[in-house]
Amino acid sequence: MTESGMQPKEQLNREKASRMLMWLGIASMVIFFGGLTSAYIVRLNGGNWKDIRLPAEFYVSTALIMFSSVTMSAAMAAVKKGKAPIRFLFITLMLGIGFAIFQFLGWRDLNHSGIYFTGKQSIASGQYLYVLTWAHLMHLFGGLITLIFVSAKSARGGYSQTNYNGMQIAAIFWNFLDALWIYLFLFLLFIRYIA
Repeated sequence: MTESGMQPKEQLNREKASRMLMWLGIASMVIFFGGLTSAYIVRLNGGNWKDIRLPAEFYVSTALIMFSSVTMSAAMAAVKKGKAPIRFLFITLMLGIGFAIFQFLGWRDLNHSGIYFTGKQSIASGQYLYVLTWAHLMHLFGGLITLIFVSAKSARGGYSQTNYNGMQIAAIFWNFLDALWIYLFLFLLFIRYIA
């Protein structure tokens, strides 16, 4: 029997199934955001479009989420060495919340700059910018909820050197969200120069 009370083969099958589901979820997100960015490129030269300066808050949020991947990796390294990962998980969670706050501040800045999602003054480029960043943030909220559960389980001693599958899945998903944001950020920053 393993620490979780399951037979080793049963636990291994369950871990494989949970990783497979996570990879299927990531694949669907890649397709979803690939479709959104493709639509952005197609719409780029269609009128009612102007280049939008990304708000400074998006640069800050980018730094926060990149650093959160470092702390998430440190949490994984800690648990693999048999050490408590909770401190690194908590920092990752706080950085993720900071990312979300700066996204909201960035949208406020866009709104103050006259870039609206709806209404007579809205433009297509602004609408695409909001949709891409909102969609990412909605997925990030899922990551934050996962981090809360993983952190709570870690605080109760629920992970060990030999039993950390749930934390590993959370780490892969969180690092994917980081990579996805970097892709979206660079896409929005440079697409006007290459399209």
